[in-house]
Amino acid sequence: MVKIGYKLSSEDTHPLNLVNYAKMVEDAGFSFAMISDHYHPWVNKQNQSPFVWSTLGGISQSTSNLKIGTAVTCPTIRVHPAIIAQAAATTASMMPGRFMLGVGSGENLNEHILGDHWPPAHIRIEMLEEAVDIIRMLWSGDNLNFKGKYYSIENTRIYTLPVKLPPILMSADGESAAETAGRLADGLITPGVREDLVKIFKRNCGEGKPCYAEASVCWADSEDYAKNISHEYWPIVANTNGLNWELPTPKYFEELAKMTDPETVTRQVVCGNDPQRHIDEIKNYIKAGYDHVFIHQLGPYQEGFIKFYEEEVLPEFQ
Repeated sequence: MVKIGYKLSSEDTHPLNLVNYAKMVEDAGFSFAMISDHYHPWVNKQNQSPFVWSTLGGISQSTSNLKIGTAVTCPTIRVHPAIIAQAAATTASMMPGRFMLGVGSGENLNEHILGDHWPPAHIRIEMLEEAVDIIRMLWSGDNLNFKGKYYSIENTRIYTLPVKLPPILMSADGESAAETAGRLADGLITPGVREDLVKIFKRNCGEGKPCYAEASVCWADSEDYAKNISHEYWPIVANTNGLNWELPTPKYFEELAKMTDPETVTRQVVCGNDPQRHIDEIKNYIKAGYDHVFIHQLGPYQEGFIKFYEEEVLPEFQ
């Protein structure tokens, strides 16, 4: 049976609201939640971007059963993998058996902020592979020295470790990343339906591992209103060919959004309050091989969306 989760969107939500929404979705019957890890929002209209590890500390105290993961953390440029290893270990210690570390190769939007060069995709994937190796090494609790191609650690030991280490999920938006995720990770994350990547993941040692997908929807009283909200708050859903990973500031995403309209943005997004459309969308993910689908409500009206799913959508999958 598929598990339905909720996307805690750091880009347009105050951290205290994220803490409250996590409690609400736990009570509503969502199986898990995934939280974004950004330094900047995609566009200035979103107007938030809290530090994810502080927010997770709050969520650890507002919830008791909800599983939660990062979707996704980039442990390669903005933050050294040794720091991510410690942050994730602490979070897992505060949420025993409930935390998942989702990692990915990142976006220029967030990773350039210290003046570092933004490398091409194949280098980013190499860096991610070495970063995951370091994280797993440090989770052994041993005092370690390591000098790799991209990272070094010296006399490094993590003292606070959870009884059970969290799984590492890896995001993929291309064939190479999906193959790497199959070899290295405990599960796959993709943005949207990517049946091709699920197949590559499973062919490369991923068979039997969970597959997670983020599904963007916009619940509102009318379909037209939902389309306008989506275009205003989340125009990036219309971007293709890896643009979202390459542009450096919200300004560029805003300029790109001027070339689109609500119909273009929402071509792949379920809009409105017809529960059957939302149910059918989730079933599309199941057919593509996913066993975990987390729903991203675009824009505001999160509380109404949570109630709508609790009453009209989740019962179909329970």
